[in-house]
Amino acid sequence: MESVEKECGALGGLFQAIVNDMKSSYPVWEDFSAKATKLHSQLRTTILAAVAFLDAFQKVADMATNSRGATRDIGSALTRMCMRHRSIEAKLRHFTNALMESLVTPLQDRMEEWKKTANQLDKDHAKEYKRSRQEIKRKSLDTIKLQKKARKVQNQKWHLNQA
Repeated sequence: MESVEKECGALGGLFQAIVNDMKSSYPVWEDFSAKATKLHSQLRTTILAAVAFLDAFQKVADMATNSRGATRDIGSALTRMCMRHRSIEAKLRHFTNALMESLVTPLQDRMEEWKKTANQLDKDHAKEYKRSRQEIKRKSLDTIKLQKKARKVQNQKWHLNQA
């Protein structure tokens, strides 16, 4: 019976360790979420600055394109360069939106659910663990009583056989 109690204790301890690990990981996930939100905010600011810069750059390119002479070729090159940079800006915008919509928001939604689930698991486990230990102790005591009774009966039979 002691081995059953030891196994029960080991499994209970393992479960408790897992729940404690889950609970201790919340600050790490919350920090990650906060940093990702800050990154999203900074990227949006960067995108706004890039758009303003590219608008001004496009004006310079348009001015050069509309002039006469060799400056027109420079204006065309500047326009192509501006278009490539707008493509980069669009990819950065897509990444920024995906960061928030596909990572941060779902993670924040799940974190609350994880907290509730972990707390409920902890409560349920504590109740079930306590009940199981009591049941094991009770059955263990019953077994000991039956073993004593069996020994007593066996001793009586032995004494009767001796007489």
